[in-house]
Amino acid sequence: MLTITQRISIANTIDDYIELPFLLRQKSRLRVTTQAGKEAGLFLDRGVILRGGDLLRSTDGLVLQIIAAQEPVYDVVAETPQALMCAAYHLGNRHVPLQVGDGWLRLEQDHVLKEMLVGLGMKITERNAPFEPEAGAYGGGHRHGSDDDNIVNLRPTKRSQHG
Repeated sequence: MLTITQRISIANTIDDYIELPFLLRQKSRLRVTTQAGKEAGLFLDRGVILRGGDLLRSTDGLVLQIIAAQEPVYDVVAETPQALMCAAYHLGNRHVPLQVGDGWLRLEQDHVLKEMLVGLGMKITERNAPFEPEAGAYGGGHRHGSDDDNIVNLRPTKRSQHG
């Protein structure tokens, strides 16, 4: 079984792929099967969200690329930018993971949220598509360090007993 503990930013070649829906791309510990049929274990820092296109390296040097799986989503558009902002506000108030595009929103399918959005006058399209929601104001949207840092060590660290 492959053991994967590192995220890297560049690679000359990609040896295999791991396709996962958003729910599983949020997990720090996960057993997966690659597209080539190899069993692999992800051992990443807690709070890491894998995105489509991310590169990972196994302990034996193989490079794997994450593919954001197609999953059931709603694409939401509105007659005006203000109406779309209103919908985004109501979804955010419910802590709904939300992908924000230029003039559209995308969220996981949920019939209660669909009814609310229709009630707000939104046009909703049901489809299967990759889901890449915003990381949030405090979520890992960026890294610290220089541009020369090609490898981020994702091995778990011991937590302090003091909180």
